[in-house]
Amino acid sequence: MAIELADYENKAREAIKVFWGNRAAARQKQVEAGVIDQGERAGVTSGKNLDGFITLILDIVRANGLHAADVHLTKRLVTLPGYFRPTKQWDLLVIHQRRLVAAIELKSHVGPSFGNNFNNRTEEAIGTAADFKIAYREGAFGEQMAPFTGWLMVVEDAPESRSAVRDAMNYFQVFPEFKGASYQKRYEILCRKLMLESFYTAAAVITTPREAIEDGAYTELSQLTGLRTFLTAFAGHVATEAAQHPSPPPPSLFNT
Repeated sequence: MAIELADYENKAREAIKVFWGNRAAARQKQVEAGVIDQGERAGVTSGKNLDGFITLILDIVRANGLHAADVHLTKRLVTLPGYFRPTKQWDLLVIHQRRLVAAIELKSHVGPSFGNNFNNRTEEAIGTAADFKIAYREGAFGEQMAPFTGWLMVVEDAPESRSAVRDAMNYFQVFPEFKGASYQKRYEILCRKLMLESFYTAAAVITTPREAIEDGAYTELSQLTGLRTFLTAFAGHVATEAAQHPSPPPPSLFNT
């Protein structure tokens, strides 16, 4: 059957509105409580900034045939075995008939600090993927089709994230693609390389300005690392699982 993207464009715009709205609400709550917030910590720790994207992922799971799959978000239920460490908590897991269908990381990065935070996000993404890849090879999830692994990053579209960045080293040079690349471009390169090395099935980055709280505007930096490509790969994987291991049909409103 044809894959279904569940009206993703409109839902993605709504997700962006939720993203900025929740950040603003969390920051305002800190201000009203008289708490001094360093940088953007209030928005980061609010914990619900990417809920709109979770809803979109759930809709794609259901629309592509896995009506009975479990989509987990809570701490204990998103914990998977690792190879280099005992466990790793993912942001979202899709489980169907006790098989791991998908493991997805949903991340965001807003200013004013981009340098150190970019490095931290990069190291986390690489480490998580490498650990998972070997754990799967060693049979941590049993005999099954390789799960879909996804990494989705939402980056603030701001002058600091768009500006060229210089790197200085004494003896060696960075790879040419990184020379003068902005943090937005560096995330795009990261996503390309994560997929090239088969660290993730799909990796995507989208950018959005703070003003998007009104209209949900976002930008894809390339087709390969865009949201549509990410969701198409995910929907295809879900549809394949549904074809191989069908779920019972959803209850009909007209059953008698």
